[in-house]
Amino acid sequence: MNNSSGRRQFLATLTKAAGTSLIINTPFLTLASVPTAATFTVGQVMDLILKTIPGAPFPKTVDTLKSGSSSQTVTGIVSTMFTTVDVIEKTIAAGANFIIAHEPTFYNHLDETDWLSNDPVFKHKHDLLTKNNIAVWRFHDYWHSHNPDGIRAGMLSALGWEKQVDPKNPQVLLLPSTTVGQVIAHAKQKLGIKQVRVVGDTHQKCQRVLLLPGAAGGRNQIMAIEKAKPDVVLCGEASEWETPEYIRDARRQGQTISLVVLGHIMSEAAGMEWLVSWLQPKVPGVKVSYIPSGNPFSYE
Repeated sequence: MNNSSGRRQFLATLTKAAGTSLIINTPFLTLASVPTAATFTVGQVMDLILKTIPGAPFPKTVDTLKSGSSSQTVTGIVSTMFTTVDVIEKTIAAGANFIIAHEPTFYNHLDETDWLSNDPVFKHKHDLLTKNNIAVWRFHDYWHSHNPDGIRAGMLSALGWEKQVDPKNPQVLLLPSTTVGQVIAHAKQKLGIKQVRVVGDTHQKCQRVLLLPGAAGGRNQIMAIEKAKPDVVLCGEASEWETPEYIRDARRQGQTISLVVLGHIMSEAAGMEWLVSWLQPKVPGVKVSYIPSGNPFSYE
């Protein structure tokens, strides 16, 4: 046996005996070359998101942790409108532990819980979150402050109206001549809405659509209507004594305008679904999913 073949046999034997230790200790084949998944804490994900929001962090906001800790390691992220018990259970089943929700968790805008301390519904939800170490962060003020507004961007994408935005007013959409009824049918189909409420005439011709997702409040809605002069208003929800009455009086006055109430949840949900594609590239190695909280109402 010559020296060359002997050397090859020696190396083969040594490699078999040493296993992976030989590879680890061999130059240019160190552990640094083995890819590892990135890990993030809840706080790191929050900070990463806030860096994209103009003026963040805000000195006063409802966007705070409602459960869990900023120091816990994220096993998966779920985006949703409401942290319902159903959403929590599906989050647990998915192996995730961080919910980013647009709306309150505990049935009031500030998520105050003192008044609910002995309530069995609150206690069940609170205990479910605590037992399973689920962090919940409300993402409302910041998402609306993103440029573009994250909810509006998601809604426009879902509706296929990204190119219809009026350059003079981002709340207004300029559509080809259509009818209120056709706008309603399109919104219902694209957004998965079963039923809407209408003040006006579904046969009315329209082109200028004022899109006001969520619950801006009567005064803000009416001021936006006066500024935009739309043919039809698509809003999330409206107090019955405010904007609907304004539209009724405007029509009696002779204005050609209609109001379509989509429902708060379904008028914003696409914006939380859009969050998934926006956030996923920023947290490699962590799965980001959308779980719809859905509409709680049935219609008889």
